[in-house]
Amino acid sequence: MTRIPAHDPASDGLEAPPMPTLNRGAAVIHYTDTGAPPENPEAPTIVFGHGLLFSGWMFEPQVRALAREFRCVTVDWRGQGESNAPAGDYDMDTLTLDAIALVEQLDVGAVHFAGLSMGGFIGMRMAARRPELIRSLTLLDTSAGPEDPDKVSRYRLLAHVYRLVGIKPVKKQVLPIMFAQSSLADPTFAAVIDEWLARLAKVKRSGMAKAVFGVADRDPIDGELDAVTAPTLVIVGAQDGATPVHKAEFIAERIDDARLEVVEACGHSSSLEQPDEVNRLLGDFVRDR
Repeated sequence: MTRIPAHDPASDGLEAPPMPTLNRGAAVIHYTDTGAPPENPEAPTIVFGHGLLFSGWMFEPQVRALAREFRCVTVDWRGQGESNAPAGDYDMDTLTLDAIALVEQLDVGAVHFAGLSMGGFIGMRMAARRPELIRSLTLLDTSAGPEDPDKVSRYRLLAHVYRLVGIKPVKKQVLPIMFAQSSLADPTFAAVIDEWLARLAKVKRSGMAKAVFGVADRDPIDGELDAVTAPTLVIVGAQDGATPVHKAEFIAERIDDARLEVVEACGHSSSLEQPDEVNRLLGDFVRDR
Protein backbone atom coordinates (compact mmCIF):
# COMPACT_ATOMS: atom_id res chain seq x y z
CA MET A 1 0.00 0.00 0.00
CA THR A 2 1.28 3.45 -0.87
CA ARG A 3 1.33 5.87 2.04
CA ILE A 4 0.72 9.54 1.33
CA PRO A 5 2.93 12.00 3.22
CA ALA A 6 1.47 15.26 4.47
CA HIS A 7 0.43 17.70 1.78
CA ASP A 8 2.59 20.80 1.53
CA PRO A 9 0.70 23.82 0.14
CA ALA A 10 3.98 25.11 -1.22
CA SER A 11 3.93 22.25 -3.70
CA ASP A 12 0.91 23.94 -5.28
CA GLY A 13 2.65 27.30 -5.36
CA LEU A 14 0.53 28.43 -2.40
CA GLU A 15 1.62 29.93 0.87
CA ALA A 16 0.49 27.90 3.87
CA PRO A 17 -1.98 29.84 6.03
CA PRO A 18 -0.73 30.80 9.51
CA MET A 19 -1.65 28.37 12.26
CA PRO A 20 -4.01 29.63 14.94
CA THR A 21 -2.59 29.73 18.45
CA LEU A 22 -3.50 29.26 22.08
CA ASN A 23 -1.56 31.33 24.63
CA ARG A 24 -1.00 29.85 28.07
CA GLY A 25 1.46 32.03 29.92
CA ALA A 26 4.74 31.83 28.03
CA ALA A 27 3.53 28.84 26.01
CA VAL A 28 2.24 29.55 22.52
CA ILE A 29 0.45 26.43 21.37
CA HIS A 30 -0.07 26.17 17.61
CA TYR A 31 -2.86 24.12 16.11
CA THR A 32 -4.58 23.55 12.80
CA ASP A 33 -8.33 23.84 12.34
CA THR A 34 -10.22 22.84 9.21
CA GLY A 35 -13.37 24.54 10.43
CA ALA A 36 -16.75 22.89 10.08
CA PRO A 37 -17.60 21.40 6.67
CA PRO A 38 -19.58 23.96 4.64
CA GLU A 39 -22.42 21.50 4.17
CA ASN A 40 -22.60 20.76 7.91
CA PRO A 41 -21.75 23.82 10.05
CA GLU A 42 -22.85 21.96 13.19
CA ALA A 43 -20.53 19.01 12.57
CA PRO A 44 -18.82 17.54 15.64
CA THR A 45 -15.15 18.35 16.24
CA ILE A 46 -12.30 15.84 16.38
CA VAL A 47 -9.19 16.99 18.25
CA PHE A 48 -6.03 15.03 17.42
CA GLY A 49 -3.13 14.81 19.90
CA HIS A 50 0.17 13.58 18.44
CA GLY A 51 2.91 11.36 19.79
CA LEU A 52 6.39 12.27 20.93
CA LEU A 53 8.85 13.49 18.25
CA PHE A 54 5.97 14.38 15.97
CA SER A 55 3.43 17.16 15.53
CA GLY A 56 -0.18 17.38 14.43
CA TRP A 57 1.18 16.47 11.00
CA MET A 58 1.10 12.79 11.95
CA PHE A 59 -2.71 12.89 11.68
CA GLU A 60 -2.74 14.45 8.23
CA PRO A 61 -4.12 11.24 6.61
CA GLN A 62 -6.99 11.21 9.09
CA VAL A 63 -7.75 14.90 8.59
CA ARG A 64 -7.83 14.38 4.81
CA ALA A 65 -10.24 11.49 5.20
CA LEU A 66 -12.60 13.03 7.75
CA ALA A 67 -12.63 16.80 7.16
CA ARG A 68 -15.66 16.57 4.87
CA GLU A 69 -17.70 15.20 7.78
CA PHE A 70 -16.09 16.70 10.89
CA ARG A 71 -14.28 19.79 12.05
CA CYS A 72 -10.71 18.52 12.47
CA VAL A 73 -8.22 20.14 14.84
CA THR A 74 -4.61 19.02 15.33
CA VAL A 75 -2.49 20.39 18.16
CA ASP A 76 1.30 20.72 18.43
CA TRP A 77 2.30 20.11 22.05
CA ARG A 78 4.67 22.62 23.62
CA GLY A 79 8.24 22.16 22.43
CA GLN A 80 7.12 20.25 19.33
CA GLY A 81 5.94 21.10 15.83
CA GLU A 82 5.28 24.83 15.48
CA SER A 83 4.67 25.43 19.18
CA ASN A 84 7.33 27.24 21.17
CA ALA A 85 9.55 25.80 23.88
CA PRO A 86 8.88 27.81 27.06
CA ALA A 87 10.75 27.37 30.33
CA GLY A 88 9.45 24.84 32.81
CA ASP A 89 8.59 21.16 32.79
CA TYR A 90 6.54 19.47 30.09
CA ASP A 91 4.83 16.92 32.31
CA MET A 92 1.61 15.27 31.21
CA ASP A 93 -0.55 17.26 33.63
CA THR A 94 0.72 20.53 32.14
CA LEU A 95 0.01 19.31 28.61
CA THR A 96 -3.43 18.15 29.71
CA LEU A 97 -4.20 21.67 30.90
CA ASP A 98 -3.01 22.92 27.48
CA ALA A 99 -5.44 20.55 25.77
CA ILE A 100 -8.32 21.52 28.05
CA ALA A 101 -7.66 25.20 27.38
CA LEU A 102 -7.66 24.52 23.64
CA VAL A 103 -11.02 22.73 23.72
CA GLU A 104 -12.45 25.55 25.80
CA GLN A 105 -11.06 28.13 23.37
CA LEU A 106 -12.66 26.28 20.44
CA ASP A 107 -16.00 26.66 22.25
CA VAL A 108 -17.58 23.66 20.51
CA GLY A 109 -18.72 21.68 23.52
CA ALA A 110 -17.63 18.06 23.90
CA VAL A 111 -15.18 16.82 21.27
CA HIS A 112 -14.06 13.51 19.88
CA PHE A 113 -10.47 13.22 21.13
CA ALA A 114 -7.97 11.00 19.33
CA GLY A 115 -4.54 10.74 20.94
CA LEU A 116 -1.54 8.67 19.91
CA SER A 117 1.07 7.68 22.49
CA MET A 118 1.82 11.02 24.24
CA GLY A 119 -1.53 12.27 22.95
CA GLY A 120 -3.14 9.24 24.55
CA PHE A 121 -1.54 10.02 27.92
CA ILE A 122 -3.24 13.41 27.68
CA GLY A 123 -6.55 12.09 26.34
CA MET A 124 -6.95 9.67 29.25
CA ARG A 125 -6.35 12.46 31.74
CA MET A 126 -8.84 14.74 30.02
CA ALA A 127 -11.50 12.03 29.84
CA ALA A 128 -11.06 11.13 33.52
CA ARG A 129 -10.86 14.67 34.89
CA ARG A 130 -13.04 16.70 32.51
CA PRO A 131 -15.53 14.17 31.13
CA GLU A 132 -17.91 16.91 29.97
CA LEU A 133 -15.34 17.89 27.32
CA ILE A 134 -15.01 14.42 25.77
CA ARG A 135 -17.68 13.05 23.43
CA SER A 136 -15.61 9.98 22.58
CA LEU A 137 -12.04 8.88 23.16
CA THR A 138 -9.75 7.11 20.71
CA LEU A 139 -6.43 5.93 22.13
CA LEU A 140 -3.74 4.84 19.69
CA ASP A 141 -0.49 3.10 20.63
CA THR A 142 -0.42 4.37 24.19
CA SER A 143 -0.08 3.27 27.80
CA ALA A 144 -1.77 4.04 31.12
CA GLY A 145 1.29 3.12 33.15
CA PRO A 146 4.66 4.79 33.75
CA GLU A 147 7.47 4.28 31.28
CA ASP A 148 9.09 0.86 31.53
CA PRO A 149 12.06 1.19 33.91
CA ASP A 150 14.43 -0.47 31.44
CA LYS A 151 13.56 2.17 28.82
CA VAL A 152 13.75 5.32 30.94
CA SER A 153 17.55 5.63 31.04
CA ARG A 154 17.78 4.75 27.34
CA TYR A 155 15.26 7.42 26.34
CA ARG A 156 16.91 10.03 28.54
CA LEU A 157 20.31 9.25 27.01
CA LEU A 158 18.90 9.51 23.50
CA ALA A 159 17.32 12.85 24.45
CA HIS A 160 20.61 14.23 25.76
CA VAL A 161 22.46 13.19 22.60
CA TYR A 162 19.70 14.57 20.37
CA ARG A 163 19.74 17.88 22.24
CA LEU A 164 23.46 18.26 21.68
CA VAL A 165 23.88 17.10 18.09
CA GLY A 166 20.47 16.45 16.53
CA ILE A 167 18.69 13.34 15.32
CA LYS A 168 21.29 11.97 12.88
CA PRO A 169 23.56 10.19 15.40
CA VAL A 170 20.61 8.48 17.10
CA LYS A 171 18.41 7.87 14.07
CA LYS A 172 19.20 4.14 13.91
CA GLN A 173 18.15 3.74 17.54
CA VAL A 174 15.00 5.86 17.24
CA LEU A 175 13.52 4.52 13.98
CA PRO A 176 12.71 1.00 15.34
CA ILE A 177 11.01 2.62 18.34
CA MET A 178 8.75 4.76 16.18
CA PHE A 179 8.00 2.39 13.30
CA ALA A 180 7.57 -1.34 12.63
CA GLN A 181 10.26 -3.19 10.73
CA SER A 182 7.70 -3.93 8.04
CA SER A 183 7.22 -0.17 7.55
CA LEU A 184 10.95 0.55 7.56
CA ALA A 185 11.45 -2.13 4.89
CA ASP A 186 8.67 -0.75 2.68
CA PRO A 187 10.07 1.53 -0.07
CA THR A 188 6.76 3.40 -0.29
CA PHE A 189 7.16 4.46 3.34
CA ALA A 190 10.50 6.20 2.79
CA ALA A 191 8.82 9.51 1.87
CA VAL A 192 7.00 9.55 5.21
CA ILE A 193 10.22 8.97 7.13
CA ASP A 194 12.01 11.65 5.12
CA GLU A 195 9.29 14.19 5.86
CA TRP A 196 9.25 13.26 9.54
CA LEU A 197 13.02 13.76 9.77
CA ALA A 198 12.82 17.07 7.90
CA ARG A 199 10.15 18.37 10.25
CA LEU A 200 12.03 17.12 13.30
CA ALA A 201 15.15 18.98 12.14
CA LYS A 202 13.27 22.29 12.33
CA VAL A 203 12.20 21.92 15.96
CA LYS A 204 14.14 23.59 18.77
CA ARG A 205 16.09 20.68 20.19
CA SER A 206 16.03 21.84 23.81
CA GLY A 207 12.23 21.92 23.78
CA MET A 208 11.94 18.50 22.18
CA ALA A 209 14.38 17.06 24.72
CA LYS A 210 12.19 18.36 27.55
CA ALA A 211 9.21 16.70 25.88
CA VAL A 212 11.13 13.40 25.89
CA PHE A 213 11.91 13.81 29.59
CA GLY A 214 8.23 14.55 30.25
CA VAL A 215 7.26 11.25 28.64
CA ALA A 216 10.07 9.20 30.19
CA ASP A 217 9.33 10.50 33.71
CA ARG A 218 5.53 10.57 33.45
CA ASP A 219 3.23 9.50 36.26
CA PRO A 220 0.80 6.65 35.55
CA ILE A 221 -2.88 7.29 34.89
CA ASP A 222 -4.08 3.72 35.41
CA GLY A 223 -5.65 4.58 38.76
CA GLU A 224 -8.03 7.02 37.06
CA LEU A 225 -9.24 4.86 34.20
CA ASP A 226 -12.42 3.87 36.02
CA ALA A 227 -13.42 7.56 35.86
CA VAL A 228 -13.46 7.47 32.05
CA THR A 229 -17.08 7.29 30.93
CA ALA A 230 -16.75 8.34 27.27
CA PRO A 231 -17.10 5.66 24.58
CA THR A 232 -13.54 4.50 23.99
CA LEU A 233 -11.74 2.87 21.08
CA VAL A 234 -8.24 1.50 21.72
CA ILE A 235 -6.04 0.93 18.64
CA VAL A 236 -2.55 -0.57 18.69
CA GLY A 237 -0.09 -1.77 16.09
CA ALA A 238 0.65 -5.48 16.31
CA GLN A 239 4.38 -4.66 16.05
CA ASP A 240 4.38 -1.69 18.44
CA GLY A 241 7.61 -1.97 20.42
CA ALA A 242 7.23 1.27 22.39
CA THR A 243 3.79 0.54 23.85
CA PRO A 244 3.13 -3.13 23.07
CA VAL A 245 -0.26 -4.76 22.63
CA HIS A 246 -0.53 -5.85 26.26
CA LYS A 247 -0.55 -2.19 27.34
CA ALA A 248 -3.50 -1.53 25.04
CA GLU A 249 -5.25 -4.64 26.38
CA PHE A 250 -4.85 -3.32 29.92
CA ILE A 251 -6.48 0.01 28.99
CA ALA A 252 -9.36 -1.68 27.19
CA GLU A 253 -9.98 -3.93 30.18
CA ARG A 254 -10.02 -1.04 32.65
CA ILE A 255 -12.33 1.35 30.77
CA ASP A 256 -15.95 0.26 30.74
CA ASP A 257 -17.14 -0.94 27.31
CA ALA A 258 -13.88 0.03 25.60
CA ARG A 259 -13.16 -1.73 22.30
CA LEU A 260 -9.70 -2.95 21.29
CA GLU A 261 -8.46 -3.16 17.70
CA VAL A 262 -5.03 -4.57 16.80
CA VAL A 263 -3.68 -3.38 13.44
CA GLU A 264 -1.44 -5.82 11.61
CA ALA A 265 1.85 -4.85 9.92
CA CYS A 266 2.00 -1.76 12.09
CA GLY A 267 4.27 -0.30 14.74
CA HIS A 268 4.02 2.65 17.13
CA SER A 269 2.98 5.30 14.59
CA SER A 270 -0.22 3.71 13.35
CA SER A 271 -1.78 6.89 11.93
CA LEU A 272 1.06 7.03 9.38
CA GLU A 273 1.96 3.37 9.02
CA GLN A 274 -1.54 2.06 8.32
CA PRO A 275 -3.58 5.20 7.61
CA ASP A 276 -6.34 3.49 5.64
CA GLU A 277 -7.12 1.07 8.46
CA VAL A 278 -6.91 3.77 11.13
CA ASN A 279 -9.16 6.01 9.01
CA ARG A 280 -11.70 3.19 8.75
CA LEU A 281 -11.66 2.35 12.46
CA LEU A 282 -11.73 5.94 13.64
CA GLY A 283 -14.29 7.08 11.09
CA ASP A 284 -16.72 4.28 11.86
CA PHE A 285 -16.30 4.87 15.59
CA VAL A 286 -16.91 8.62 15.67
CA ARG A 287 -19.77 8.50 13.16
CA ASP A 288 -21.75 6.37 15.58
CA ARG A 289 -21.32 8.91 18.39
